Amino acid sequence: MSGPSSDGTTQPFWRLKSLGELTQEEWESLCDGCGKCCLHKIEYEDTKQLCYTNVACKLLDLKTCQCSRYEERQRFVPDCVQLSPENVASLAWMPSTCAYRLLAEGKDLYDWHPLVSGDPDSVHRAGQSVLGRCVPEKKAWSLEHHIVDWPM
Repeated sequence: MSGPSSDGTTQPFWRLKSLGELTQEEWESLCDGCGKCCLHKIEYEDTKQLCYTNVACKLLDLKTCQCSRYEERQRFVPDCVQLSPENVASLAWMPSTCAYRLLAEGKDLYDWHPLVSGDPDSVHRAGQSVLGRCVPEKKAWSLEHHIVDWPM
């Protein structure tokens, strides 16, 4: 959905509505398909430091950066967090490039986001996805050996 702005141009739905006002289809379309949120993270209890790894969840398809069992992911990965308008602002581990986080912070989407570019592969061409950059969790030994700084 989009509508006219004050200058007569058409505004996309994410600029017209709050996250809580989005339809399910609009909400789902905000995901850019980067796969960054599906990487394992380490939070050190003593310092609360959060570290990203390049280790992918067992359900992440490394060729498409999509969840292979999206509709039933919590059955297979019980601690998989389901994003909602109510919790997205409190999830500090979400990548800074995530559309949900950006909009919750009052920012706009990047030019490479598929909703802006019109191309679902633009996220990969822009180097903003995990495509070719991660390992499956069954092949990773210790998460500490896989700490990276690029998902942030």
